[in-house]
Amino acid sequence: MKLQGNAYVTLICFTAGLGGFLFGFDTAVISGAINFLRNQFHLSAVMEGWLMSSALLGCVFGASISGYLADKYGRRLILLSSAILFIVSAIGCAIAITPAFLVIARIVGGIGVGFAAMVAPMFISELSPAKLRGRLVSLYQLAITLGILCSYLSNSFLLNYASNGAASASSFMHYYLVAEVWRGMLGSNMVPALLFFIFLLFVPESPRWLVKMGKTAEAGRILERVNGKDSAESELFEIEKAISGETGSFRQLLEPGMRVALLIGLALPFLSQLSGITTVMYYAPAIFEKAGLKAGSAMGSASVIGFFNMIFTLLAIWKIDKWGRKPLLIWGFIGLSVALFLIGWAFTRESVAGNVLLSSFIYYIAVFASTLGPGVWVVISEIYPTKIRGRAMSMATLSLFLGSTFVTQTYPILRDSIGVGNVFLLYGLVMLPAAYFVKKYVPETKGESLEEIEHYWKENTKLSSIEQE
Repeated sequence: MKLQGNAYVTLICFTAGLGGFLFGFDTAVISGAINFLRNQFHLSAVMEGWLMSSALLGCVFGASISGYLADKYGRRLILLSSAILFIVSAIGCAIAITPAFLVIARIVGGIGVGFAAMVAPMFISELSPAKLRGRLVSLYQLAITLGILCSYLSNSFLLNYASNGAASASSFMHYYLVAEVWRGMLGSNMVPALLFFIFLLFVPESPRWLVKMGKTAEAGRILERVNGKDSAESELFEIEKAISGETGSFRQLLEPGMRVALLIGLALPFLSQLSGITTVMYYAPAIFEKAGLKAGSAMGSASVIGFFNMIFTLLAIWKIDKWGRKPLLIWGFIGLSVALFLIGWAFTRESVAGNVLLSSFIYYIAVFASTLGPGVWVVISEIYPTKIRGRAMSMATLSLFLGSTFVTQTYPILRDSIGVGNVFLLYGLVMLPAAYFVKKYVPETKGESLEEIEHYWKENTKLSSIEQE
């Protein structure tokens, strides 16, 4: 019996969401390895920043070309390509003998992340019914948080394994899991990457892309399995109507109504990264060690953060289609500002206990995971016309990774020059104008079909829930 309706689309979205899991796992797994790499290769602050941000540079490149590739060759093929890149990167990281080789392997993985990060939420958005779209796209963010948590747990397990010296001195496993345990940490990404590739072999193409390519009958069959025959016919008609009126050119984004959508897609992802979320995920164990915790307990504290990241993302999935995107983003930026000031204050007071710092980080993660984490991905996946959605969302994802790269590259330098506490205070200041930006420019899009959102931009009319507050 074939799956139908919500069960079918959830299964498809879950598979695409594995790209988010790999995104989180691949970008956060370096957090457990960085101290070993710093000691083994005698890394300077600049080289450390380069090694940490090399994957993000790959993300920038991957995101910059994935939109064009996804619009030309389809969403599914690019997701398959990202899985292959993840596998190659994991092998390269495990066998790297120099920092340069490791950087190249991390860049390859970053390209895979760039592909998956751009295509997966768009793919989910294009397959989801309007009433469930926010929830299902948020599954992508949940997958990212689960990947981050699993990377912390995997690193903690391998660190304990290495500390006990479980493998014999002459064994092959000793080299990868004990003597240079960072190789096992960075190479463990291969397992979920293989699963991602296998699952993708059973996933259909996006029906909206199929309509764009003239494969209407195939698109109709997929929509029928998602929404039922009657709804599928109606939705197929709306998709064809919307696509027939699109130019398929980037100039469409420069039309009067679409300029605000372009501004939102470029500014919102970048501002979300200025919250320092990448710094927290990359440097969590190192940050806690700097606060006075030992390596093992620091990794455990990082795992606690990863756990709360996942739990509060579940809250966002539950409520985003009820609360709406705009309130979630506004209160997210305000809440993050408060959290970052608390973290900065805790670091500037030497007498503050480690549990106070951990509590501040948990509050920070709770706010980000329940607001900006899923909210940004949902907004940028639904505000663009179908014919250019791939390329336009590619620009939005590129902006997100440029923000991540900027923050990750500058953190070690700022940390060494002004101190960890002042870095987080600086991040907190930036969040206040970001909240104003959302209030002024971002419309509410909950409950609307992608075609209705597109009509809103073109006609500059207020349709049902799409209203500026």
